[in-house]
Amino acid sequence: MKRKGAYVDLRNEEGSESTINMADYYFFRDGFTDEEIERIKKIAMEYPAMDAGTGQLETSRHEDSVRKSTVRWMHDDKRELDWVFQKLFDMTNEANNHLWDFNLSHAEESLQYTEYLEDGGHYDWHLDCGHKIQAQRKISITVQLNDDYEGGELQLWRGQEPVTALKKKGTVVIFPSYMLHRVTPVTKGKRNSLVLWMGGDHYR
Repeated sequence: MKRKGAYVDLRNEEGSESTINMADYYFFRDGFTDEEIERIKKIAMEYPAMDAGTGQLETSRHEDSVRKSTVRWMHDDKRELDWVFQKLFDMTNEANNHLWDFNLSHAEESLQYTEYLEDGGHYDWHLDCGHKIQAQRKISITVQLNDDYEGGELQLWRGQEPVTALKKKGTVVIFPSYMLHRVTPVTKGKRNSLVLWMGGDHYR
């Protein structure tokens, strides 16, 4: 990750055209191959599954009407996932350089492997940033680990209406953590995803 220097207004730079858009998102259509995804899934199964909650991990609330899924926190004590972090860092730097120009310095939290089942697995509209450890979240990353299911659309609130992200295996969707988003109910099959947050200093 790259830490940004002093702010430069590209509108005033001769020959430059700013692409900054604080209300937009970025995606990579083929961020991970099928083989890489199978490696990730195999490692994820080494970690215990737990019901997903909302709020801070130690005081999380479990309300199926808001969030219904299971998560596996991949703490990676054996450093099996360094290659995943590096790929996500590289993609996030590209997205950040193009759209937001945030100061980024770290990824404090573990990778989160999430499963939404067909009995209405979903996550209602929410933000990813908040207080305590969530206060350092600036960029949210979601990796689409499969696409053989129905429903379970990742939708982001951009402008005056939601947009639906590409639902294709291997896609990586990257967006500001303050952007409202949701996963609609899964109606058939199971949705698997990998989530990470990039952070830095508080917004100035």
